[in-house]
Amino acid sequence: MKDMSKIKIAIVGVGNCASSLIQGIHYYRGKTPQSAIGLMHWEIGGYKPGDIEVVLAFDTDKRKVGVDVHEAIFCAPNCTTVFRPDLPKSGVRVRMGRILDGFSGHMKDYDETRTFVLADEPEPTEDETIAALKESGAEILLNYLPVGSEEATRFYAGCALKAGLAFVNNIPVFIASNPDGKWAKLFEKAGIPLMGDDIKSQLGATIIHRTLTNLFAKRGVKLERTYQLNTGGNTDFLNMLNRSRLMSKKESKTEAVQSVTAHRIPDDDIHVGPSDYVPWQNDNKVCFIRMEGKLFGDVPMNLEMRLSVEDSPNSGGVVIDCIRCAKLALDRGQGGILEAPSAYFYKHPPHQYTDDEAFQMTEQFINS
Repeated sequence: MKDMSKIKIAIVGVGNCASSLIQGIHYYRGKTPQSAIGLMHWEIGGYKPGDIEVVLAFDTDKRKVGVDVHEAIFCAPNCTTVFRPDLPKSGVRVRMGRILDGFSGHMKDYDETRTFVLADEPEPTEDETIAALKESGAEILLNYLPVGSEEATRFYAGCALKAGLAFVNNIPVFIASNPDGKWAKLFEKAGIPLMGDDIKSQLGATIIHRTLTNLFAKRGVKLERTYQLNTGGNTDFLNMLNRSRLMSKKESKTEAVQSVTAHRIPDDDIHVGPSDYVPWQNDNKVCFIRMEGKLFGDVPMNLEMRLSVEDSPNSGGVVIDCIRCAKLALDRGQGGILEAPSAYFYKHPPHQYTDDEAFQMTEQFINS
């Protein structure tokens, strides 16, 4: 029998984002609504952040497989800020996952402290993965695979579907927003919630770029050209040095901005995407935004902005809300794409709305 006071989750990819999420779950267990800084919602559907429990985790790095998940989140190459170091043992050991395209060959050329080191363990079959999901008692599967893991994401989405778990897709592989609606139909038919794609950070490059773009439109400023350049030193940025893995990421980030412009910007006049790997930045992400436009009387103007933020904690609180919205849908017996939370929490949802519209839709979803 399920413990209705807990939200049991499984995680694919025990990297920096999973580290921040798990640290955050425990960090907020000792907080009150008044002292809980950094959350958009203290409670959703009666569930608080500390009600989330990790019951299963998959990874392919030899330093993490077989290790308690509360220890694995601090293993190299993870390099995010440690803000909750004294975690108790979870009793959940990280299992070997499927590799598929979850590992880019160029990663082998870097120092082990900076990159993935594949475990020499047999990969689980689809049936074994489904069985593990069912046996764990997990209700929701979170995807934290590296950018470009197209095959691997589809594999785990299929396993979640067959095991009866909600699927929360935090990376830019188009599952919820798949153009032919294949996954949406499958999850709706099964009565299982689906959310995605590509998580927006709490106060990151995309949400700020969207807000400024929307401001230009509302204030009658014609946006003619813009770029967003991002650098970082974590494994996500190292992985994305393989430009062939960036197609979905670049589309996701670009469309998130294009969707709130007054008039669509020509492709040559907009550049949004990861730009370079700077090892000493570790999990710190630095973003440069430039926007060029014209004011009253066709008078030119430009805006430049620099954002520096720890990348993984910046998405942790958003994912905590995603998990609770997925649980809310499960409690209500609601399957298929969760339209409102996907629009508010993700860069590439099935349908784009302004952030104000998506916020109101999400509040209505939570409170209905």
